[in-house]
Amino acid sequence: MDLLEANNLLLTISGKKNKLRIYFLSWLRNKILHDDPEVEKRQGWTSVGDLEGCTHYKVVKFERMRFLVVGRRSSIEIYAWAQKPYHKFMAYKEFSDLKHKPLLVDMTMEEGQRFKVIYGSTEGFHAIDVESGSCYNIYLPTHSGSPLIPQTIVVLPSGRGWQLLLCYDDEGVYVDTYGRARRDTVLQWGEAPTSVAYIKPQHVLGWGEKAIEIRAVESGQLEGVFLHKRSKRLKFLCEHKDKVFFASVRAGRSSQVYFMTLNRNPESNW
Repeated sequence: MDLLEANNLLLTISGKKNKLRIYFLSWLRNKILHDDPEVEKRQGWTSVGDLEGCTHYKVVKFERMRFLVVGRRSSIEIYAWAQKPYHKFMAYKEFSDLKHKPLLVDMTMEEGQRFKVIYGSTEGFHAIDVESGSCYNIYLPTHSGSPLIPQTIVVLPSGRGWQLLLCYDDEGVYVDTYGRARRDTVLQWGEAPTSVAYIKPQHVLGWGEKAIEIRAVESGQLEGVFLHKRSKRLKFLCEHKDKVFFASVRAGRSSQVYFMTLNRNPESNW
């Protein structure tokens, strides 16, 4: 999920048809406090377009521009945020009939000029040039068993939009948007994580069944470990202000939501 507090919005993939929905924070707040009858009467959520079967989405911001990248069964759609009086995401680009089903999506802007969509599938990682629509592979691991599990795509803060950390299964590799290896370093998790997230500006977290690992995003080095009291499968939800939220994954049962408070002291990051 994503929280766009300045826009009064919460984004999430919801329902049996995996629709991408926008919930209004004022409506959610009123569901708890019941202090505004006018808000109570309003529709509390709306769908983005007519999207069903969404697999993943990512909100990205470049200067004053904000985009919503959405992966579906065999396509990727891009929406651009329109300010008032529209105040909503509007269709911008669509790339259909993709060879590989997008399970993970992101977008970058190389050198402040060229937009590229980066996405992960069960085969590896791929890129789409937004202007031309051309699609090509950037990393197809040969040593990993199939199907591959893409975990997260990180556009490195020091890489001017074209250096990436691609995490899958229990490791991560450093390549550029053309598929060239940028470093000999490989990020290796202690155990295969059920969820991985980039926590800006300098860490990547892996939620395993026995521990949460904290690693430096630029080097992959281990910087901290939080052990669980008992074995759990955990999934990243979102980062907001000084907290990271995640949930337990339970088949057919209710989940619990947890959070970690981040220490923003430059000398102690947690």
